Amino acid sequence: MSETEKWSMVIKPKQSLLQIDFNEIWQYRDLILLLIRRDFVSRYKQTVLGPLWFIIQPLMTTIMFTIVFGRIAEIPTDGLPHLVFYMGGIVVWSYFADCLQSTSNTFVANAHIFGKVYFPRLVIPISVVISNLIKFGIQFSFFLLFVGYYYIQGASITIKPEILVFPLLLILLAGLGLGFGIIISSLTTKYRDLTNLVGFGVQLWMYASPIIYPLSEIPEQWRIYVLANPVSPIVEAFRYGFLGTGTFSWGYLAYSFSFMVILLLIGVVLFNRTERNFIDTV
Repeated sequence: MSETEKWSMVIKPKQSLLQIDFNEIWQYRDLILLLIRRDFVSRYKQTVLGPLWFIIQPLMTTIMFTIVFGRIAEIPTDGLPHLVFYMGGIVVWSYFADCLQSTSNTFVANAHIFGKVYFPRLVIPISVVISNLIKFGIQFSFFLLFVGYYYIQGASITIKPEILVFPLLLILLAGLGLGFGIIISSLTTKYRDLTNLVGFGVQLWMYASPIIYPLSEIPEQWRIYVLANPVSPIVEAFRYGFLGTGTFSWGYLAYSFSFMVILLLIGVVLFNRTERNFIDTV
């Protein structure tokens, strides 16, 4: 190559395991948009009901929870209608769980692409987190219809000013889902058994979160263990802002934020480390 010839791009190994080239990720924004479209289209391309499954799934889950936990078990819902209480928790939890599960197989599911062409590997999990926002937006709009209906019917629903922190709650959910997902994805390149445990573990995790029960029903001596779950303060804050019941605490949200930051740092280190030689192990 002559001295006057210059490359348009030079690929270099990362100098640090904590290195994230945000400028490079931004340069591949068109690829992120393409992957978002691919995920959305491929998920329901050959289904009869298509995107209606975005609504059917949380609705059927809400109805099941209402019958089992609301009518049979008679678990209190802080005076809220069962459908609104359960749907609020399900919508929030579904976004977190979808982000975690979808990013947890990044290396294994995309090994055929990673081995052929270069692009920032974090583009894949980032696109998954953003594409899941589409599903969340549809389910959230459906939830607001239920809130409006029961509010008109005179249910004890109060919109609080804390509703303004809703974007922060979304960032926390996305960050936690991304952090746990890329950590699991990095580990599954060597330990494939984790892929079988993720779905089961997420289901158990849901019952350890205030989705089917309010935090106020947990005995005081056990409440600290529920709040140790970083998703719990987010679910409670969401219900408090949109429904007027639950627990809202900046201290608890600060804990969730700190947990997310530490989790993402650990995730990036493991992700960058695995990226160097995962082709040899996948």
